Formats: sequence, C-alpha cells, structure tokens
Amino acid sequence: MKVTLRQIEVFAVIARLENVSRAALQLNMSQSAASTALLELERHFDCPLFDRVGKSLRLNGSGRGLLPQAEDMLARAREVEGYLSGGRLAPIAVGATLTIGNYLATMVVVEYLRLNPGCRVELSVCNTQQVVERLRRFELDIGLIEGEASDAELIFEPWLDDELVVFCAPSHLLAEAGVASSATLAQQRWIVREPGSGTRALFDRAMRDAGVDADVCLQLEHTEAIKRAVESGLGVGCLSRLSLREAFRRGSLVEIKTPELLLRRRFQFVRQRQRHLSTATRIFMAECRRLTGEASNTSELTLPFIP
Repeated sequence: MKVTLRQIEVFAVIARLENVSRAALQLNMSQSAASTALLELERHFDCPLFDRVGKSLRLNGSGRGLLPQAEDMLARAREVEGYLSGGRLAPIAVGATLTIGNYLATMVVVEYLRLNPGCRVELSVCNTQQVVERLRRFELDIGLIEGEASDAELIFEPWLDDELVVFCAPSHLLAEAGVASSATLAQQRWIVREPGSGTRALFDRAMRDAGVDADVCLQLEHTEAIKRAVESGLGVGCLSRLSLREAFRRGSLVEIKTPELLLRRRFQFVRQRQRHLSTATRIFMAECRRLTGEASNTSELTLPFIP
C-alpha cells in the first residue's frame, strides 16, 4: 500500500482536533472512513502516531515528528491544486488580533480578494495568545499580532509600530487636566482587555514598571465594549490609538497624557517555522505592507472612516 494524501490529511486534522468524529465532520467523511484511513497509515509503517486517552487522541513522539512534514505536504498540495485549477492561489487562513483585525486586516483582505478573484480567505479574530496557539497547532498560515511574543517554533517579522493611549469620558475628572501621574493613575478604576491579549500584556507591564497597582474593575474582550463602558463614566481605559481615532475626533472620549508609562509596541507577522511559506501567504504579507505604504507607525496611516 502507498501512502495517500487523504491519509496524511486525516492524520493532520485528527492531530489538530484530537478527536476522530470532529475530524471526520470537518473532512466531510464518515467516522469509520476517517478511523480506517488513520489505522491503515499506522499499520503500514507499524508506527502508532497517537496515544489513545478515552475518546481523545494525543500525538505521541512519532506523531509530533510527522505533523510538520504532513502540514508542509498539504500546503504544497493546495498550491498544486490551485495551479491546476487555473492559476488560483491556495486558500489562506489568517489569524489577527483584535485591534489589527478590526482596523487593518479586513481592509487588507478586501484588497487581496479584489486583486486575486476566486481566492478564499478565512480570517479569525482573537487575542495574541490564541493566535500563537493556533499557529503552533498548524491551524493558521499567517498571524498578525500586537506586542511581544516568543516561541521557538514560530518566525516573527516586524510590520508597524503602535502605541496605547489612556483615555476617559469628557465628564471624567481627569479630562480637564489631560495628563496624569503614576500616583493619579493608581487611584483610577480601570476597564481593560482580558489576559492573553497583547494590549493587556503591555498595559500590565507598563503599570508594573511605573510602580502602579492598577484597580481593574472590568475586563472585556472587545475594544468597542471597553470604549462604551468608558464613555459611560465607569472608569478609564487603555487601548491602541488606532482604535480611538474617531472617538477622539468626535469628542466622545478624551486622551490622557501619561508621561511615566511606556506604552509603545509593534505589530508583527507570525508564521510557523516548519510550515511551507505558500505563494498565497507571501502575497498576503506583501499586500499588508503595500497598503500601509511607507508608514512606520499606525499614527501615520491614512485610513477610511472608522466609527
């Protein structure tokens, strides 16, 4: 028996989902067919690839060694399929953190699809930790993240500099002063992003470095929810300037200068070191850079109206 691409695909999807039933559903095949494909692959080489733990399958050492090669083979096969289908680029799975996903990535995707009709993009928006985890599991072709992350299995490439801004409602006591010391910041009630987000990681580090024990009264997973809560007067917030530009322009929120806080960070491209860099991924990254032009900081970008 020869190894088939379908067997490799079944193995890779089961490795990601750790469950045969869910893998079969994703692959649009019966559970028995998926189980048979995996068993035939293992028996042919007399090499178990998973440890069976109840209904879950966990990669063993052999499976972990095979997965990067399997994902690379599947990525190359998708490129071949695209070429034989009339030169279309292979589908691409993009993971973007919330600020990038809301204010930059959708614009890039629209332009990418306009220039490459017939192509498909799956855009997932989540926090930095989740993007990194999905890249490690080979679920994404490229990640667009905010702030710092470190992982030996991933390649990080700089894209744009960005900065966080502390802000409040116009009716807040800090609005008139427009500036706050570390001592003043320690007295505020804070509405911020959830742990795991790049924005929260930088906020926590900046506060710690300034000796501020922040009173976090509310954690939210969405920038718009944070902005609405701050507008209501519940407390002060800290988000990317990119997400606050229109609110500052309208006057519904007010920036508070914080000279004692270091709130600069970098947007980065992230990809799996052991995964084939497809033509589609290279073109998508190039489109990101083209649309942001010569700007080195998000404050220099000229973007369409963002409410």
